[in-house]
Amino acid sequence: MVAGFGIVAIAIALFVIVTVLMGVRQVPQGYNYTVERFGRYNKTLTPGLGLIIPYVDSVGRKLSVMEQVVDVPSQEIITKDNATVTVDGVAFYQVLDVRRASYEVANLQQALLNLVMTNIRTVMGSMDLDQLLSHRDEINARLLGVIDAASEPWGVKVTRIEIKDIEPPKDLVEAMGRQMKAEREKRAVILEAEGMRQSDITRAEGRKAAVMLEAEGRKEAAFRDAEARERTAQAEALATRVVSESTAHGDVAALNYLIADKYVRALQAFAQAPNQKVFIVPMELSSLAGTLGGISQIAASAFGEGAARAPGRPASVVPDSPPPSPPAPGQG
Repeated sequence: MVAGFGIVAIAIALFVIVTVLMGVRQVPQGYNYTVERFGRYNKTLTPGLGLIIPYVDSVGRKLSVMEQVVDVPSQEIITKDNATVTVDGVAFYQVLDVRRASYEVANLQQALLNLVMTNIRTVMGSMDLDQLLSHRDEINARLLGVIDAASEPWGVKVTRIEIKDIEPPKDLVEAMGRQMKAEREKRAVILEAEGMRQSDITRAEGRKAAVMLEAEGRKEAAFRDAEARERTAQAEALATRVVSESTAHGDVAALNYLIADKYVRALQAFAQAPNQKVFIVPMELSSLAGTLGGISQIAASAFGEGAARAPGRPASVVPDSPPPSPPAPGQG
């Protein structure tokens, strides 16, 4: 009797222990468990220890609330301009509501995969090939907006959708390569022509600046030359006036000097002329003095004896010409 009572006590103790263990659930980090009571959703167990009623409650679905990835397989898409391309991608999502993710859709990953594939065909099929290859960010944004809105009733947040590869046909790739080469050659020709044009403009501007500077230089030189001629003319006028005044007072020395200076300069100009090969000079140097004396006598007779007898200013006397001297060596 005692032995039978002990066996019953042990069995009850084991039953209680098993019942308690059945009522305690440990949920790992990153997961949520649903609790079903008689097959109906009751509550959600979060990470840590959770308690349920044994034999009444049971754990239903075990879902990860971490961000997950769905690999989108390759598929062929016909673009708006009837080009066939092969596209694949990847989608990232996170479960926000475990209850809806468990009971609103039968197979969450499969549903998301089909949703992504069909929307890829819809979005990319409405675009031209050039847009398809150059507007990936726009494609990703449009896909994300459409799929996130479609999966919201499932308690899922689609965080990102990325198109991995877009593969056009080989003949189309070759045609695009030829087009790109032609565009690059065109740009190179345009840049070369632009460089030559800019170089011509720069050279023309340089020539223009040189001509302007040269003209400015000629203008300045002409101005200086005119100023020098003006001053020379003033000096000549002053010298002439002084000689005239001196001659008027009976002093012909200044007139003699002026005439002699003009005479010597004329001979010098004859000697330096490039087209002058032969010119005649007096046989003797004394002829020059004689010439000057004759000129002074003519001037004295022109002004009259009154000028020669002016008080305090005797007329200049030009000495008679000396006897001819023998010719210099080398003169005939």
